[in-house]
Amino acid sequence: MTTIIVSLMIVLLLLGFPMMIPLVTAAFVGFYMTFGGTGQMETLIQQMMGGIRPTALIAVPMFILAADIMTRGQSAGRLIDMVMSFVGHVKGGLAVSTAASCTLFGAVSGSTQATVVAVGSPLRPRMLKAGYKDPFTLALIINSSDIAFLIPPSIGMIIYGVISGTSIGELFIAGIGPGLLILLLFSIYCVFYAIYHKVPTEPKSSWKERTLAVRNALWPLGFPVLIIGGIYGGIFSPTEAAAACVLYAVLLEFVIFRSLKMPDIYTIAKSTGLITAVVFILVAVGNGFSWIISFAQIPQTLLAAFGINEAGPVGVLIAISIAFFVACMFVDPIVVILVLTPIFAPAIAASGLDPVHVGVLITLQVAIGSATPPFGCDIFTAIAIFKRPYWEVIRGTPPFVFMLVLSAALIIMFPQIALFLRDLAFR
Repeated sequence: MTTIIVSLMIVLLLLGFPMMIPLVTAAFVGFYMTFGGTGQMETLIQQMMGGIRPTALIAVPMFILAADIMTRGQSAGRLIDMVMSFVGHVKGGLAVSTAASCTLFGAVSGSTQATVVAVGSPLRPRMLKAGYKDPFTLALIINSSDIAFLIPPSIGMIIYGVISGTSIGELFIAGIGPGLLILLLFSIYCVFYAIYHKVPTEPKSSWKERTLAVRNALWPLGFPVLIIGGIYGGIFSPTEAAAACVLYAVLLEFVIFRSLKMPDIYTIAKSTGLITAVVFILVAVGNGFSWIISFAQIPQTLLAAFGINEAGPVGVLIAISIAFFVACMFVDPIVVILVLTPIFAPAIAASGLDPVHVGVLITLQVAIGSATPPFGCDIFTAIAIFKRPYWEVIRGTPPFVFMLVLSAALIIMFPQIALFLRDLAFR
């Protein structure tokens, strides 16, 4: 049964079908093979509907809507200007500013693709004009957007939390440390790159200009304060924080900045609805597929065949890292989380690993995979936005992928990178 399901999914993917089709087909074929017919097919439908029933998933369309409003408004530009005013003049400062802006906007949007658009669109022309080569610039933007998947709010963490039953609030807080670690590594590399290639520096901002930039960015900086402070202080649940984010975004862009008008609401709502529909269809189908493979004992069979159950905690973490990283090089991150998390659940439970630690590592791995050739989804977002050929977009990625993999290794060896703030906030 395992061979048939896997082969069927691979064939359908190679034929060019969208990911939901292989998942649906595999789920129905697995159901037929397990139960010997289609007489109880409503059971599978119930499992699919059950996948989108958890109230925590309400946060997903809320964060998508808030990110869409801010991407079309002034929030991203104000955050970029603030970062540039402080570090733009140092060697490699423009590149460091790009990475830092991705981190800040990630704390606002929670979406890697929204970050590529919001930060990459204004900063890529400035980096090219300053003397940075385009492959480096594209790779920096694509891989820095990975930080948005770790810094709360993170849609990937919400999906993992729902599937695994892990506290989403704890996952959000635990993602901050690894996100800042990646920003540090990227910043160091940017400085050395600028020195080696003799990239000129930007003009130094005066303190008056810095004060003005900070003042302009105060309102957008309220987003991470609202999300992290609200959850940490026990004021909001993650779902309530998402709703508060939408309200704050509407007030900011429509009332205070007046960057958006009432007719924009239709376009924003339509975009959010389309993205949300895709996400929820994948979640529903993924839950049905996970139920089938769990009922058929496929995860236990696979883990036993590869000897992962006897590998110990570190071995399980390494196996998880490799599986999620490789899978996201070919498939959408949400689908990978939905399919692979139930498969590794028995090994995670047997090894006594902290599910929050595992969740942060999984989120990092799917973020790395989404920016890694051959089919990382962020690569194709950059191709569509910047109108550059595939090979030019991926040419500068290896150093960044190496730093991301190094970050994953450090998180495996030193779990407190992820768990320190979680323990401080919730223990």
